[in-house]
Amino acid sequence: MNIETKIQNFLMREKGINIDISFRCPLECPRCQRQTSFTNHGKKVYGYDLSLSEIDKLSNFYKKFDFCGQLSDPIHHPNFPEILNLLYKKGVRCDIHNAASQKSLDYYIKCWEANPNAYWIFAIDGLPKDSHKYRINQDGQKLFEIMCESKKYLKNTPLWQYIVFSYNENDIEEAKELAKKNGVYFLRLQSSRWLGDDDPYKPKNEKLVLDAKNKTQ
Repeated sequence: MNIETKIQNFLMREKGINIDISFRCPLECPRCQRQTSFTNHGKKVYGYDLSLSEIDKLSNFYKKFDFCGQLSDPIHHPNFPEILNLLYKKGVRCDIHNAASQKSLDYYIKCWEANPNAYWIFAIDGLPKDSHKYRINQDGQKLFEIMCESKKYLKNTPLWQYIVFSYNENDIEEAKELAKKNGVYFLRLQSSRWLGDDDPYKPKNEKLVLDAKNKTQ
């Protein structure tokens, strides 16, 4: 193998894609693009369910898939377990951002068993009992229990993603302790999607708002 081929192979391993594989999501998060650009204006969210064939082709070029959930929640793709298994067999890394809680535990187990190497990020913004205040239609307690259950099936520790809002800004330390107690990673994020100083979701702690100006979400 010549040096050019080695370099090409190295770069291929490093190349990843951030992708929405569907248009489906049952949540109605107020600052999500689904609401601000589509449903609030009576428009249908664009997109379609990518086929297994399309995923297979993409995986020949990208060696990391970040299922981002910008316009959809990846677990609501009708063939998501099959997608995960396809990428598992091809040795492609998967990062899955999940906020919707409507799927059953059995469905999650099917996904985890299809690709035990995947990295799961669960978006629960606040203590589980409060996360529905932003993640409208989310059952935070159910999703938290699912996150904890995933440790039995996944080779990588799941991550609890916690965006700071006015209703949860005083619960951060308690959430950290809860994450530690249950053996999951904890990631606090500051948003910058405020509509103004009177935005009801904006934290009252000015430091949390100022921190967001120097970070991206």
